[in-house]
Amino acid sequence: MLGPRDDFLCKDDIFMGIAKLVSRDSKDPNTQVGACLVDSDNRIIGTGYNGFPRDIPNTSLPWDRDGKFEDTKYPYVAHAEENVIDNCDRTRIHNSKLYVTLYPCNKCAIRLINNKISEVIYLHDTYHDKPEWIAARKMLTLAGIKTRQFKCCTEEIVIDLRS
Repeated sequence: MLGPRDDFLCKDDIFMGIAKLVSRDSKDPNTQVGACLVDSDNRIIGTGYNGFPRDIPNTSLPWDRDGKFEDTKYPYVAHAEENVIDNCDRTRIHNSKLYVTLYPCNKCAIRLINNKISEVIYLHDTYHDKPEWIAARKMLTLAGIKTRQFKCCTEEIVIDLRS
């Protein structure tokens, strides 16, 4: 009798792989962040990436990181976490898990808490010691939201889109 194959991907690898793939849609020339939101039954309910608000062309505002605030990308870019919440099936958001390629900032942590996300699985914690991320960790802990750094089961996923 034939048994199931044993080279399948674990759920964490699938969902973080999707977050990484979605990050490729970001037009930001410096930082591409992707997110995948999964309900309590491990079904994808939304994806998002960092970028300008819907209907604003990607060439209409600056992508610069330095200069006067209004001449940089920072006042205009929505984060991947914001976009995944805005684009998801909100009827299933309660108790969902977020897979995200970069640890959330304080503003995104507030959105996650207010939407009752139960867990955040992040790939990188690049800004760990900056005030916004220290505040984010503090709030997520106080709200009882579990956070953990992603640990892969499979180091590489190769997708051939031709077949």
